[in-house]
Amino acid sequence: MGRIRLRVREFAQEKGWNLTEVSKRTGIPYKNPLWEDRNLQYNSINRLNRIFFQPLR
Repeated sequence: MGRIRLRVREFAQEKGWNLTEVSKRTGIPYKNPLWEDRNLQYNSINRLNRIFFQPLR
């Protein structure tokens, strides 16, 4: 499991969510290779940031 997926899992647990809930909120399919470190694109990072924190500027 990639480091990003593990970190997202930690943030999700703080909010009481699982990765399926994160997937629904971001629109990034759970099985998508975007979850792997080397394939994560800025757009996806921004989606994750929006649900956990605030939009990147």
